[in-house]
Amino acid sequence: MIKLTDVAKKAGVSPTTVSRVLNNRGYISSKTKEKVEKAIKELNYHPSDIARSLSSRSTGLIGLIFYDTSHPFFGELISKLETQLFEKGYKTILCNSANSPKKEQRYLDMLDANKVDGIISGTHNLGIKEYKRIQAPIVSFDRNLAPNIPVISSNNYEGGTLATKYLINSGAKNIHIINSHVISHNPTDERTQAYFDLMKENNLIPHEHSIAFSLAPNIKREIIRKILLEEKIDGLFCTDDLTAILAYESAIDLNIAVPKDLRIVGYDGTKFVRNYFPKLTTIKQPLEDISSLLVETLIYEIEGHNKKAPENYQLPVNLIVGE
Repeated sequence: MIKLTDVAKKAGVSPTTVSRVLNNRGYISSKTKEKVEKAIKELNYHPSDIARSLSSRSTGLIGLIFYDTSHPFFGELISKLETQLFEKGYKTILCNSANSPKKEQRYLDMLDANKVDGIISGTHNLGIKEYKRIQAPIVSFDRNLAPNIPVISSNNYEGGTLATKYLINSGAKNIHIINSHVISHNPTDERTQAYFDLMKENNLIPHEHSIAFSLAPNIKREIIRKILLEEKIDGLFCTDDLTAILAYESAIDLNIAVPKDLRIVGYDGTKFVRNYFPKLTTIKQPLEDISSLLVETLIYEIEGHNKKAPENYQLPVNLIVGE
């Protein structure tokens, strides 16, 4: 008996693509559409039979759970994810979890109840057990959610190394780091670890300051002003761009010349920051590659190919020197 997979195999596409052609859902190139229709005709298979066989297993929905959709980095990443998923025939449900375990739990429950085909998560307020119980495939961005969930991230250690080396090579001796947490047990910890390793290698004393990611910008600015007033700093590595911009503005307000007396490096390198604050030196994450790999890995999981332990991927970053 001819199966759905036979049609997909003959056309050289996935079963999901066959379904999208039949239901006219999402973008399908004319070439792909012709191949699918030709395979159906040659196999003498009625399209409605194929559609019914797939409909019980797929909703065509993907859940996106992220910390803060208004943040330039997450906003840009989510935009790319939505576009790529739509092109592959999926619609998205966007969940903004902020710093709330309660919100994250409710969103997970909602996505599970709606039988989404998969979830991409870039937040982590909950324990491992909550993610373990979700039936749909999950792929994580920069967060260790559970042992069975693959993690896609940029190379955080490489980024921390590039940032710290830049400051050291620029002649800075009193180099401080400002991060959003002390230890989170996530890949982003490696930015700080790289800083500590490089400082030790160069016989320099490390100085770490943690400012919670969820604090309002005006509160962060006051904390940074206090650090700059009380500490003698000639190099500053901020593990996100928005904090780096606040540090830059605070330094100027305090008549600290940047970069003559204080060099600052941020992290993320979004298009928004590079367009509107080009003077900032930053570590650029490859957002296009990250989003593509998140989508490809999730679809691979949805189609049931991954029967082994999930692989984690780290994509290269690069240093963008400010104007």
